[in-house]
Amino acid sequence: MRATNLDEDNDRSLMGTVLGSKRGKAQTSQDPELLRRSREVSNTRHDEEIAMSPRKATQKSARKSSASDKPSKGFTAEEREAMRERARELKAEAEKADGESALLEKIAEMPGPDRAMAKRIHALIKASAPALSPKTWYGMPAYVKDGKVVCFFQSAHKFKARYATFGFSDEAKLDEGAMWPTSFALKELTPGDEATLGALVKKAVS
Repeated sequence: MRATNLDEDNDRSLMGTVLGSKRGKAQTSQDPELLRRSREVSNTRHDEEIAMSPRKATQKSARKSSASDKPSKGFTAEEREAMRERARELKAEAEKADGESALLEKIAEMPGPDRAMAKRIHALIKASAPALSPKTWYGMPAYVKDGKVVCFFQSAHKFKARYATFGFSDEAKLDEGAMWPTSFALKELTPGDEATLGALVKKAVS
């Protein structure tokens, strides 16, 4: 009889626990204040998840930008130096620097043979085409009209070439039939060469 009573007591205790749990749930679902607080907690967690999404997107974007900002390895040291010189030239133009002084400084930096040819070409252009203004262009002596380069001298030393070059841009009016030269390789300047270049420069600005 005692064992039976113990079993009955245990059954009553278990039923009381289950019924109490059900009453607690029913009370929570019926209590407006508890429901309101539960919704507020849920909404707060949802807002925090949304706020974190832009942060992650910004971090990914920053990583992509960092990867794309790596310097290009496609230019030679000489080409990079020429671009740096061009940047300095643009700054000098904005400050209205004296173009001829800058040009003569560049000529003075050249090795002997290139320097001698550059000086003679400079004097030749001043005499043959006074409408052209001297300046530097990518670190090279150049001559412009209306702000546009017409002709230039490139020393052999600048890009480690076999010879110096005197060239004309498409601003030069050298048209002759369907084909005509626009640049000349120079190892030295003879009086005949000077006469040829002088005539071409005059034609270029005519």
